[in-house]
Amino acid sequence: MVGIVLVSHSWKIAEGIKDLALEMARGYEGIRCAAGLEDGTIGTDAVRIMEAIQDADSGDGVVVLADLGSGVISSDMAIDMLEGSVKVKIADAPIVEGAIVAAVEASIGSDFDKVIAEAEATREFHKVEQS
Repeated sequence: MVGIVLVSHSWKIAEGIKDLALEMARGYEGIRCAAGLEDGTIGTDAVRIMEAIQDADSGDGVVVLADLGSGVISSDMAIDMLEGSVKVKIADAPIVEGAIVAAVEASIGSDFDKVIAEAEATREFHKVEQS
């Protein structure tokens, strides 16, 4: 099953998104959070992200969703540290919507490419009618 890692500067944000995604994808257990710094302050840490990716990997790949630019930079560093040992990609998607869709897709057994594609398709979601 495809794993998911939520990278946020805030542990509370990541845990909240995880809770929401798991509510929509009941029974799915592949989401890990890599958020905040070890001392509980705001930030991201490439080593924590790398460890979360390794923990989320069941062999089918791991999708990473990040909240802000430096979260993406830290995620890139984490992926580099893995040296190709895990199939992993950062989804170019909003973290909340992307996480929900990715979790639902992963929970129904969609493959890595489908989970990435559906998460990234959430960039086009409109919350209000466009005029």
